[in-house]
Amino acid sequence: MWVAVRQRFKRFVDELSLTDDQFNDGWTKHINIGRTLERAYYGTNGEFPPAFMVGSWGKQTQVRPPRDLDAFFVMPQHEKARFDARAGNVQSALLQEVKEALRVTYPNTEMRGDGQVVAIAFNTITVEVLPVFATEYRQYWMPDTHDGGSWKVVDPFAQIGAIETADKAMNGNVRALSKMMKLWKRERNVPLKSFVIELLIAEFLPARGYGGESTFWYDYYVRDFLSFLISKANAVITIPGTFEPYFLGSEWLPKAIAARDIALAACHWEYSDFTVSAGQEWQKIFGPRIAVHVT
Repeated sequence: MWVAVRQRFKRFVDELSLTDDQFNDGWTKHINIGRTLERAYYGTNGEFPPAFMVGSWGKQTQVRPPRDLDAFFVMPQHEKARFDARAGNVQSALLQEVKEALRVTYPNTEMRGDGQVVAIAFNTITVEVLPVFATEYRQYWMPDTHDGGSWKVVDPFAQIGAIETADKAMNGNVRALSKMMKLWKRERNVPLKSFVIELLIAEFLPARGYGGESTFWYDYYVRDFLSFLISKANAVITIPGTFEPYFLGSEWLPKAIAARDIALAACHWEYSDFTVSAGQEWQKIFGPRIAVHVT
């Protein structure tokens, strides 16, 4: 029984992992953007600027091909006082100034500065730069231009650490399952934030009692995570580090139920070794990136 599960899901996870060229492209763009801002705000040009990747790149849960890359650039502390002394939406003014500093290096690249980021639309990937100020607690003040502007405290290292700790304890399965379910979100336009999927998987796998097993269990991981996700409709989760409550809502619930029902059928076909039928069901969840025919 289950003759195709190992091969199918091993190939699937490999298919979702970034190529060396994709990783190097994102890393190089991130470093060069950081160097541009380091020259503008510090007057220096070091090998490694005061910047680091957050989001899926920071957590190593990127799905191939990557669409965007989130990066923090740590501003000099005195710059916050300079902006706070201004009138009006100082957070918007900060983003516009950072955008203009980046134009020195990227004069012909489309950019926008709104919300919380400066987005730079390269041909291969969009890099979203967040200028931040360090707090005394290894957290960061991030600009938010909405509702007249404000500073928001964020703790990216706490989120990265939560995923890293759970992934190590679960034999690498937290990141693998995160990539799979983030592809489902992408393919089926599921209105869930990626960080929510990651945090819920980091909670789900350790709680299941078999979350550290091999790819032989991945069909059940998908099925059971969807059931776990359904149980979280209208629940509140806590963001690591800042302990900010986040309301999950239920707009995504019908798509989660539909995917769970398909996963039940796919698991039945896997158990019975109807491998093509199983693959056809999985593609209803994940699209063509997961194989129908497995040898």
